[in-house]
Amino acid sequence: MKLDSEITAIVTGGASGLGAATVRALAAQGVRVGVCDIDVEAGEALADEVGGGFANADVTSDDAVAAAFARLRERNGQERILVNCAGTAVAAKTAYRDRETGAPAFHSLEAFSRIVDINLIGSFRCAAMSAAGMLALEPLAGERGVIVNTSSIAAEDGQVGQSAYAASKAGIVGMTLPMARDLARDGIRVNTILPGVFETPLVAANPAKVNEALAARIPNPSRFGDPDEFASLVLETVRNAYLNAAVIRLDAAIRLPPR
Repeated sequence: MKLDSEITAIVTGGASGLGAATVRALAAQGVRVGVCDIDVEAGEALADEVGGGFANADVTSDDAVAAAFARLRERNGQERILVNCAGTAVAAKTAYRDRETGAPAFHSLEAFSRIVDINLIGSFRCAAMSAAGMLALEPLAGERGVIVNTSSIAAEDGQVGQSAYAASKAGIVGMTLPMARDLARDGIRVNTILPGVFETPLVAANPAKVNEALAARIPNPSRFGDPDEFASLVLETVRNAYLNAAVIRLDAAIRLPPR
């Protein structure tokens, strides 16, 4: 798909990190970009910066996503590109002993469900609603649209305490092929990127020693990823019409150890 001012995109989780870099990269190509995020202040600021639109969206709500998409479509037109970057994480073992009492405990099911609801179901919700809108479009060079989902290398290399996060991200990987097959006849492609350790607010929240250890394990280049490098791959995923149902690790060859 050629990226220019005739194309409209929506980026969920677009107010910061990988999403914000993607918003800027698409806008730099002339694409009319809509930013979806729960962070209103940052989202509106970024939308103003790139001349795009903003809509507050909780990806766990059908009504909120539908309203956000409707608002952005009214401003920019029906999107041909959806990039799902909205997501979060939690750290907890499946079962463990309380540090103070030694009593056995297990992972909060409410917390587990929340992570799956945001990362996996939220991605599916946005993809399904976006694809339904794309069906009304006329194809451009045989394509109606492109959906790019964001998973994580934790989908394959989940570490201690990442059961919920890894499960949610593995689900995104698992739905890539069937979703691409569902939408193939209508000219909509679906691909998934598995980013490694990137310089994002989520990673910045880690203790300094944790991040130093992570950076030291990255083979080449031995550093955290730049969000612009993620955005660059998103652009290529959209441009390359033969790339469909792909699951791509973007991780500088790191394979996460248990801890």
